[in-house]
Amino acid sequence: MSADVSWLLSADAVRERAHALLDLGERGELAHFAVRPERLGAAADLVAEVTRAAYPDLDVPYHSRWRHFVVGGEDRWAGLAAGLNEDADEVARIRFDLTVTSVLLDAGAGDRWRYRDAAGGAELARSEGLAIASFDMFRAGAFSADPRNPLRADAAALAGVGEADLARGFQVSGDNPLVGLEGRAALLRRLGEALGPGGRVGDLYDDLKRQAVGGALPAPAILAIVLRRLGPIWPGRIVLDGVNLGDVWRHPAGGLVPFHKLSQWLSYSLVEPLEGAGIRVTDLDRLTGLPEYRNGGLLVDTGVLVPREPRILTDALEVDDPAVVEWRALTVALLDRVADAVRGRLGVAAAGFPLAKVLQGGTWTAGRVIARRLRPDGGPPIRIRSDGTVF
Repeated sequence: MSADVSWLLSADAVRERAHALLDLGERGELAHFAVRPERLGAAADLVAEVTRAAYPDLDVPYHSRWRHFVVGGEDRWAGLAAGLNEDADEVARIRFDLTVTSVLLDAGAGDRWRYRDAAGGAELARSEGLAIASFDMFRAGAFSADPRNPLRADAAALAGVGEADLARGFQVSGDNPLVGLEGRAALLRRLGEALGPGGRVGDLYDDLKRQAVGGALPAPAILAIVLRRLGPIWPGRIVLDGVNLGDVWRHPAGGLVPFHKLSQWLSYSLVEPLEGAGIRVTDLDRLTGLPEYRNGGLLVDTGVLVPREPRILTDALEVDDPAVVEWRALTVALLDRVADAVRGRLGVAAAGFPLAKVLQGGTWTAGRVIARRLRPDGGPPIRIRSDGTVF
């Protein structure tokens, strides 16, 4: 792998390219967005407000998939884990199996899709619905080829996942459509192929455990193995030196701009299984903010980012549209600044309140709150045509 490819497959590259575009934006040299840094205070005020409301003691967990497994005050994973009779390593493997499959199924669901939760009877939408639907499929053994061990995600089962399988698991119908259904199924099939014969998603845990030194593992090592092992699963992406770059896109002023949004969120989501197995994760702030529609929507809805073209707010845009690439990059860079401002308002230090907690506290929730205030459907200000593999 060349040095250029290795660099693009890193959080450092995500942050560097994002801040380079922000520099251009602050000089008024971007084609699609104007940057209004004087509005950052309003965004930080809202984030601090929702953080204190949700976590009065400021004991904020990491932003990860595990938050979505708690519905109506019931922690579905805790209930499942209570019945396990496995050692710490096997529990971690099971958590990796669950996390990876659930995150890969999490791209935007669309405004019409809902999931009826059989356990609690609630009707769930968006990320919460996708999380419980994928959790229920995992618990039922949908991703395991071994009926005696249903709590697995292995190559043999994943390679055979079809659109009809996900349609049943996610309760999809003509009246309950899920955006990107085939894209999601194809992603799981490619995951099975990437694992290789006899492979299991939970093997990633063992790979990372071997890299830990003195019981500690830097967060960039998690992202590195996710990008290296799972990189081949992404469809139709830019290939450089024979390597599929994944969530990397072209921008006229920024060149190749990496994001690795799902891979970074997956990396954040793997921290808790690792810590639960006794491995201390360090350098969390080397990962970046997540360039998705709630964080990016927060910045548009608070006036920090102002679209220069009406189409950005009226049309459904492709993910490779330069305006979308620009929006995502500016979101990554500005989240660093929002995080600093939020910590100041909350009176906490970065060491104990990393970006993963700011996101959870946080920017994602604030983006949802302001969207509901401004639009009846609570949707984002900018709409993206999703293929089920990016947002």
